[in-house]
Amino acid sequence: MAKVHPLIIPNTTNSDDASSSCTIHTDTTSKRETFTIWMKSLVMQGKGCTAFDENGEVVYRIDNYDNKHSNEVYLMDLRGKLLFTVCEKKICGFPSWKGCKNYGANKPFFQVRKSWRSLLGKKGFSYKVTMRSDSSFYRLEGLSGKSSEFRITDGNGGVVAEAKRKQSSSGVVLGDDVFTLVVEPHVDHSFIMALVTVYGLIRHQI
Repeated sequence: MAKVHPLIIPNTTNSDDASSSCTIHTDTTSKRETFTIWMKSLVMQGKGCTAFDENGEVVYRIDNYDNKHSNEVYLMDLRGKLLFTVCEKKICGFPSWKGCKNYGANKPFFQVRKSWRSLLGKKGFSYKVTMRSDSSFYRLEGLSGKSSEFRITDGNGGVVAEAKRKQSSSGVVLGDDVFTLVVEPHVDHSFIMALVTVYGLIRHQI
């Protein structure tokens, strides 16, 4: 199957196009937001990731087509506008990931590496997320005893996003490829989704 790359969407639209297009998702809001994450692509239910907002509308997607595991994936919005390119590489035999906005492959926005607490054999997984723009950092950590659940914390240990197995309205826990992602206010949703993408690559789900 031919690989289809993301679209570069022009920033300008006329009023008629804007009124007829889908609702554009805002990447940062002043309230806590909840998303449903499905580690599948809507393209023939292949490898990838699809994020739905609280209204059930698709807001982010990754379509990996026929690749079972890729070293480079593209995080897009519903219309195919490229938000992040996430690349996997190895440094001294250890895997790491970098996220670049749009096609800026030479200017990574963030980099993710396994933290020493995981390398020393402690339970769970822990990855450090360093930012290119400043000295701030985040952590991508597994929840205790929950291999498919994780949280993202800032440098002070504050939780900025948390993902848990999704439950149906009747309380039935769904599969480990479907979870609820809660993002705290004033946090860039596309950045959090880029880290969710890294999580999917770590678990070979994308």
